[in-house]
Amino acid sequence: MGDDLKKKLWASADKLRAQMDAAEYKHIVLGLIFLKYISDTFIKQQEEIRRMVSEPSSEYFLSETPAEFEEALEERDYYTQDNVFWVPQEARWESLRAKAKQPDIGSLVDKAMTLIENENPSLRGKLDKRFGRAQLGPGVLGELIDLISTIGFSDKYDSSDLLGEVYEYFLGQFASAEGKKGGQFYTPSHVVKTLVAILSPHTGRVYDPCCGSGGMFVQSERFVQSHGGRVDDISIYGQESNPTTWRLAAMNLAIRGFAADLGKEPADTFARDQFPDLKFDYIMANPPFNISDWGGEKYEEDPRWIYGRPPVGNANFAWLQHMLWKLRPGGQVGVVLANGSMSSNASSEGQIRKAMIRGDVVEVMVALPGQLFLNTQIPVCLWFMTNDKTANGRGRREETLFIDARQLGTMETRVNRVLTDEDIAKIADTVHAWKQGEEYEDVLGFCKSASIDEIEKSGFVLTPGRYVGAAPQEDDGEPFEDKMRHLAAQLHTQQVEGAQLDQTIAENLKKLGFARSG
Repeated sequence: MGDDLKKKLWASADKLRAQMDAAEYKHIVLGLIFLKYISDTFIKQQEEIRRMVSEPSSEYFLSETPAEFEEALEERDYYTQDNVFWVPQEARWESLRAKAKQPDIGSLVDKAMTLIENENPSLRGKLDKRFGRAQLGPGVLGELIDLISTIGFSDKYDSSDLLGEVYEYFLGQFASAEGKKGGQFYTPSHVVKTLVAILSPHTGRVYDPCCGSGGMFVQSERFVQSHGGRVDDISIYGQESNPTTWRLAAMNLAIRGFAADLGKEPADTFARDQFPDLKFDYIMANPPFNISDWGGEKYEEDPRWIYGRPPVGNANFAWLQHMLWKLRPGGQVGVVLANGSMSSNASSEGQIRKAMIRGDVVEVMVALPGQLFLNTQIPVCLWFMTNDKTANGRGRREETLFIDARQLGTMETRVNRVLTDEDIAKIADTVHAWKQGEEYEDVLGFCKSASIDEIEKSGFVLTPGRYVGAAPQEDDGEPFEDKMRHLAAQLHTQQVEGAQLDQTIAENLKKLGFARSG
C-alpha cells in the first residue's frame, strides 16, 4: 500500500480529532479500523461461500437460484471452520455505515462491538466500547466511518493486508502524537526488525513479557514469511499489564489473522505470570526503561533471581532475569534496554551483571544510535542472551560479541533517526557470521569478539565502545604542520568574528535601553 495513501488517511483522521486527546482518540480510530477489518473479512468469506454453493461443479453446490441458497450464506460453520470471525448482520460495516449520520451512531458501534464479542469467544473482553461516550464533535464519528470506508478491497491488496498496514501506521503516528506516553504501547518497527533479524525466529514459541501493541509478533511473522516459512510454525505468547494496550495488541494480531495467546487478562508480569508452566524458544521485549515502581520489595526470595536480587528501585535486571528464567534449553533472548544497564554499578546491578557474565549467558551486546524512539532521548542498547552457547551455531563458550552501531541510521526528521534495511542487515549479518564462525572478523570501531577475561579486565562493563576501539581516521594527506597553521588561522578568524558579534549585540541592547552596567 502506498505511503501517500496512509499519510492522506492519517491527515484526514487527525483533522477530525479537534481538541480530543490523542491517547483517547487512538482507541476510537483503531477500534473502527478493526471493525472494518472484521466485517470485510466476513464479507469476503461470504462471497466465497456464495460461489461454492451456487456453482454446479462445486462439492458444496446447493442451487443456482439465490432464494434457495441465501440461507446457507448465514451458516456459522462456513466461517468458523476457516477461522473467520462471525459478524452478526447489524454489526457489519455496511449496516453501520448506512446509519453513520444518526445521532446515536456511537451507541450503535458499541452494540456492534458487544455483539461481535458475544459471538467470538477469543475476542471476549478485548474490544473497546467507548464510542457512545466519546467527546467527539457532532457528526465526527460519522465522518470517521466514511473515511475508514475508503480503505477497501483492491485488485492488488487483500483488504485485511490494507487494514493491517493502516492499523500499524496509525499506531506509530499516535505514538508520535502522544509523545512520551506513546512509548508505552509502541516500539519503532525498525528497532523491532533489528531484534527479529538477529534472533531469526523460524519455529517454536515466541514470547514477549511486556508486549505493548504486539509489534514484536507482527515482525516475527513477517520474518518467517519472508524466509519461506509457514506462520503456523511459530506460536505467539504475550503479556501486557495495561488493559487498553492489551486490547490494542489483541486487535493488532486478530487483524492479521494471527493466533496468539495474550493470557486470560492484562496483568503485571512479575506478580501474575500468565504462563507459569511454559518455557520459550525466543523471547523479545522492549520493557519500560529503569522503572522504579515495579514492586521489587515483594520478591525477596524469588526463584527467578538466579544471578542476584534486582534492586527495588530499578527493574532492568528483573526483566533480564525473568526472561532467562522463561527460556527453554538453547533458547534465545533479545531485549531493548537503556544504556545504563551495560555499565551501572548502582545498588546490586553491577554484581548481577558480573554474575551473568560469569554464568556465560550474555551473547551479543549492540550499542544503538540516539534519537531512535519517538518518546525518549535516552540512548539504548540491545542485549542478546542464551542459556547454551553451543546451540544455534558453533561453540561460543566464554565469548561475547560487541557491536558499536552508534554511527548507523539516517535522520528521517529533525528529531527522529531510523535504521535502514541496510543498517539492520549489517548488524544481523555480523552476528550470524560470528555465531556460525564463517567469514567473521573483528572490525576496528564496529565489532569485536571478546573473552570473559577481557570483559573482567574492563570491570565487567558491557559497553561496546570499550572493546571495539576507534575507527581509523582517513588521512587527508595534509602535513601536520600545515594543518596546525590552517586550524590556528581558522580559530583566529572565528575569535575576531565572535568579538565583532559581541560588540554588535551590546550596541543593539544599548539602543533598546538594556545597556550592561559596570
